[in-house]
Amino acid sequence: MAKITLDNLAHSYLKTPKSEDDFALKELNHDWADGEAYALLGSSGCGKSTLLNIISGLLHPSQGRILFNGQDVTNAPTAQRNIAQVFQFPVVYDTMTVHDNLAFPLRNRGADASYVAARVNQIARMIGMEEMLNRKARGLTADAKQKISLGRGMVREDVNALLFDEPLTVIDPHMKWELRTQLKSLHHEFGHTMIYVTHDQTEALTFADKVVVMYDGRVVQIGTPQELFERPAHTFVGYFIGSPGMNVLDAQVTGATAIIDGTEVPLGAGYGALDGKVQIGVRPEFIRLGRGPEGLPVRIRRVEDVGRHKIVRAEMNGHEINVIAAEGDVIGADMNRVVFDPAGINVYRNDWRVAPVGSAKEEAA
Repeated sequence: MAKITLDNLAHSYLKTPKSEDDFALKELNHDWADGEAYALLGSSGCGKSTLLNIISGLLHPSQGRILFNGQDVTNAPTAQRNIAQVFQFPVVYDTMTVHDNLAFPLRNRGADASYVAARVNQIARMIGMEEMLNRKARGLTADAKQKISLGRGMVREDVNALLFDEPLTVIDPHMKWELRTQLKSLHHEFGHTMIYVTHDQTEALTFADKVVVMYDGRVVQIGTPQELFERPAHTFVGYFIGSPGMNVLDAQVTGATAIIDGTEVPLGAGYGALDGKVQIGVRPEFIRLGRGPEGLPVRIRRVEDVGRHKIVRAEMNGHEINVIAAEGDVIGADMNRVVFDPAGINVYRNDWRVAPVGSAKEEAA
């Protein structure tokens, strides 16, 4: 296992980058703790796989260093970094049996035969392939081959880190849940440092201790699922995490009050006077519908019953606003106001969250 340090790290696929916009991976300075499970989460093209490939040694960064437990491995080849990597599409040896595919990393390092047999059987149980150990990989389905790839990545206990690059893309939905659960069990049992790349928030939030959210080549927040939900550090995090994501509305903020389209909205804290592009963010879970006069005027467009709750799609002066209502709530056509829970409101300036400078009571005083 290893603590992974990203020191002044950045990468451009251009030979002579001239500005920050030319970098696929913008400057990073982070320490990732030994033994924790991280998910790199973001939309396609945000830099997730670029960062993973730099960590693994498949790509050399344009600037900066990668350190494992304080040792500079920036110029070390992949083989010397003592990592295991599982890719998006299965990489297996078709002419070998499932057993020999799983055993290959251990045999390649001269492990004792009895240990190899025991470890292969353990991993085969975890990935549900005990009955297929003697079958050749050729002819197996894509999801079976990917399970072999996952198993081969997990079979070694001595690796510095396990790296997963969207490994469940070809796996059917039910098996995805099972394999995520098994990966989490493996992490709890052996304490490997794990980095899991995905664009699927469910995968990230259910797998990782800490989620690393990336946007436009930059890490915009590292936090627990609860931190990402309650206090998104960037408007992209609020939009990307959650279903539906956070509502983001232009506002004027002074002290403990926001003004949206001429209506005052009380905030849960004080912020002073803010300039620049100022917005508030409030998740649908922290909004309730009413009949006025309190709150902001809206027009309900439709109601989606998703079983556990209802998603109300409303419109406020041309802007869409989403509200989550309880399953048993009756949504009347005359419900034409929304009220925000002050404790669930975040304030943003130029897309970054602003920390409050005092309580609402202090601002009122």
